[in-house]
Amino acid sequence: MVRVPVAALRTLTNRVRPARRSTRTLPAPDPAAARPGRGWPSALGLMAVVLVGAWLGLLIVGNVRTPVGPMNTTMALRPSLTGGTRINISPLGALTLDSHVAPVRLDVNVDQLDPLRAQALVAHPERLSGLQDEVAADVEHGTLDLAVRSCVAVVAGAGVLGLAVYRRPRRALAAGGLALALLAASGASAYATWNPKSVLEPKYSGLLSSAPSVVGNARSIVTEFDVYQKELARLVTNVTKLYDVTSTLPAYQPDPSTIRVLHVSDIHLNPASWKIVASLVEQYKVNVIVDSGDTMDHGTAAENGFLDPIRDLGVPYVWVRGNHDSSATQHYLERMRNVHVLDDGRAQTVAGLRFAGMGDPQFTPDRSAVPGGNAAEQLAGDRLASALRDQKARHTPVDVAVAHEPSAARETDGEVPLVLCGHLHHEGDEMLPYGTRLRMEGSTGGSGLRAVEGKYPAPIEASILYFDRDSRRLQAWDAIKLGGLGETTAEVSRHLAVPVKPGAAPSSAGSPTSSSPSP
Repeated sequence: MVRVPVAALRTLTNRVRPARRSTRTLPAPDPAAARPGRGWPSALGLMAVVLVGAWLGLLIVGNVRTPVGPMNTTMALRPSLTGGTRINISPLGALTLDSHVAPVRLDVNVDQLDPLRAQALVAHPERLSGLQDEVAADVEHGTLDLAVRSCVAVVAGAGVLGLAVYRRPRRALAAGGLALALLAASGASAYATWNPKSVLEPKYSGLLSSAPSVVGNARSIVTEFDVYQKELARLVTNVTKLYDVTSTLPAYQPDPSTIRVLHVSDIHLNPASWKIVASLVEQYKVNVIVDSGDTMDHGTAAENGFLDPIRDLGVPYVWVRGNHDSSATQHYLERMRNVHVLDDGRAQTVAGLRFAGMGDPQFTPDRSAVPGGNAAEQLAGDRLASALRDQKARHTPVDVAVAHEPSAARETDGEVPLVLCGHLHHEGDEMLPYGTRLRMEGSTGGSGLRAVEGKYPAPIEASILYFDRDSRRLQAWDAIKLGGLGETTAEVSRHLAVPVKPGAAPSSAGSPTSSSPSP
């Protein structure tokens, strides 16, 4: 009998006994793990949802309307491959600045110039000293508002689109978080690459043929903004003193039968001009104002609010269209009760005088040459002269004709006693061969903002014309000249309307009987 150890027997039994089957169910194999690369389409799909949702959010609710100085603007972030800033000045064009490198671009749309804030700067010149800081604060405030709104816009847009596509809240939250992270990364990139000197090298695109000069003007105003700001402040301060200045100048003492006409021209969007005009109306008890055109600079609808102070001048306003005034400008003025627009030679009786005029046939706000040239102006003058002859044939002769361009005004020689014009930005008087006096006014706006471009500032000029109420003939005129940008002089010279030798040079007619410069 063979004895087997118990331990060995147990080991042998365990080897022979079949293994028990496990009742636990193994997990099913993951198809995504079995097929490598399946996760990339899912990630790309999520990224597409994030980008599209964020763009829709910015497009729908990512805009911020904010005032910047006297302008109303709209700021927005837009997807971009190169970044930068785009300033849209519709319909003139746009300026593009290489301000930063990021997948988002800052769009700034200049909607319009707020006439109330612009006039407030004129009425309170002390505010000009802080205008630069005010603009900087407005831009900073608008940018912060835009950043907050953009964060909300991208998170909401990506989250809503993610929920609509995946129908799973976790996926929607992931899309919103990823959109916020992308926006934060874009902001960090913009901050790191911010280039404040980009404003000195703007790129212009638009319809104006004088694009190089537009960009040059923008550059010069930016680089010399401190000087420009100080000079503009001095100008506005001097304008507010005009009441005192004119009170010390020799004033014409007309009898009640005299009609006083204020002739202005070429204001060119200078808001300080309205303060000057209002002062002259009060000081000289003006009966009617005649504006021989170029009241605007580009004739855009955004500039129309600049004309609103005309309503408050308290006297009739006779106006003809200049080459910087559009048909939209003319229609806007035609709706004002105290404005009398002259066009097509039709005559109107205003303040006891009979006026007729013709608007400039050419609209050249960019100061470019056009094929019509002087021939178009002379043709318009011929039409005006024909209308004046018709009025004489009807025994309703015109007392004063008005045109913008001198070559058109000269065509009325012999058909009217006096013709008024502007356009050349300097004052002049000429007796035409057939007996018509041509009075050319300088720029009542001091050539507008272009006054800062020349070496010497352009003066601000206007005239007071005195007519006999019975004969309706010119008796005398006062030529008023104020020092240009930064200058502090004012001068009034009296001229009597005595007959002048035909063909005399401009400004040679009449001799000043009084002149008084004021520092």
